[in-house]
Amino acid sequence: MKLFKLVFSFVFLVCALPSKAQIKKVLADKIIATVGDKFILKSDVENAAADYRRQYQGQENLTPPSNCAIIEGNLIRKALVLQAQKDSLNVTEEEVENAIDSRIRNYIQQFGSKESLEEIAGRSIMQMKEDFRSQIKEQRLSDQMQEKIVDKIKITPNEVKAFYNSINADSLPLYESEVQIISLVMHPKANRDVEEYVIQQMLGYRKQIESGINTFDQLVKLYSEDPSAKENLGLFNLNRNEKNFDPAFMAGSFRLKEGQISAPIKSKFGYHIIQLLSRSGDDAVVKHILRIPPITNDEIKETKTILDSIRKEIIAGKTTFGEAVNKNSDDDGSKFSGGAVTGRDGSTYVNIDQLDKEMVVLIKNMKPGDISQPQIYSDDRGRKAVRLVYFKERSEPHRENLKEDYNKVAQRALEIKKAKALETWFKMHVPNFFIYIDPEYQACPELKDWNRVATEMATEKVY
Repeated sequence: MKLFKLVFSFVFLVCALPSKAQIKKVLADKIIATVGDKFILKSDVENAAADYRRQYQGQENLTPPSNCAIIEGNLIRKALVLQAQKDSLNVTEEEVENAIDSRIRNYIQQFGSKESLEEIAGRSIMQMKEDFRSQIKEQRLSDQMQEKIVDKIKITPNEVKAFYNSINADSLPLYESEVQIISLVMHPKANRDVEEYVIQQMLGYRKQIESGINTFDQLVKLYSEDPSAKENLGLFNLNRNEKNFDPAFMAGSFRLKEGQISAPIKSKFGYHIIQLLSRSGDDAVVKHILRIPPITNDEIKETKTILDSIRKEIIAGKTTFGEAVNKNSDDDGSKFSGGAVTGRDGSTYVNIDQLDKEMVVLIKNMKPGDISQPQIYSDDRGRKAVRLVYFKERSEPHRENLKEDYNKVAQRALEIKKAKALETWFKMHVPNFFIYIDPEYQACPELKDWNRVATEMATEKVY
């Protein structure tokens, strides 16, 4: 198998997301390939191909995988599953069940309700769960087997250097100037009188709903400050085991009975009233109205004063910026990264265009090592916040080199080494499995090695 083909197959297997085309299954017309006792249906390949075309529609320079590539990906997965079973790797029923529930919740979120999902799919939630069970278990087993194959593969500095030296100098990537930025964010707290005023307003909303003056949906449209309210009318599908939702919101939701509306509940986002629409075990469907108590200039000024004091302590050497972030930052995400602004790939070096406009203006006159004065800005939820910004480092535009980009080069070299190990593993193990590929696909370049093994097996059977 060609190295790049193998890597591609794994990438699209892991990243492909099911959509409407894959929910609505068509009748399986025939088996087009097998690995051992695992088979691939033509209808599954065609459904997947249609889904990829839909996902790639309108995206320039991106070509959806062909049917041949999709078949190759499925053959790879089936072979890994067979070996995983042979090696007694195990996926627990709990893991599978959690993955199924997560997938169903995503679909319900996408289509608005369980009823809409069942109508679009043409079958019940329970039937869909059973349909997903085998494919999710297969995917988990193949992931485990792939991880087992490459788990102990490491990369040494000498290998990184050799890999780098093997690249033609003209082919080395060019990097724009990048910056390393760390921020300490604090959200001004509304005063108690303002919070009490908002609470009384929300109690009024609940009375309007209960007396029939207004519906929950009407009040969501009129008053909710949740940015997603326009799209989903405050609807959320919850699972008690999820960690993404605010704990107070989650606890308040699961205390309710079906149809009941909560008293105002305070979360890190503001105040909510929540209505429980339905509940099944650890799953619940709720609607909510969010109100964010307004912040006055006095609260902003008070927060700026706190941050100014922290800045003076850092400059005086009484604490470090990282320590101050861990102790004081209100930004949950930045606490995990030590306050560092991260790029899409998780790197702490980012291009200027990945920063928000207010930060770009702020660092314009700063140099590496500087700590800004407290800056007022609006976060990604439109809330007023105040931050200190530490301009840690700036790189100059350059062609990739080991001194500045060692980690990037090492990661690339490691992925290629792992891919080669997988390729070697397949060359050794695929002949151990019974392989059949329908004649319709024997001309596929992606399936050349698979067809060769299948042909050899057929020949041996004849003789």
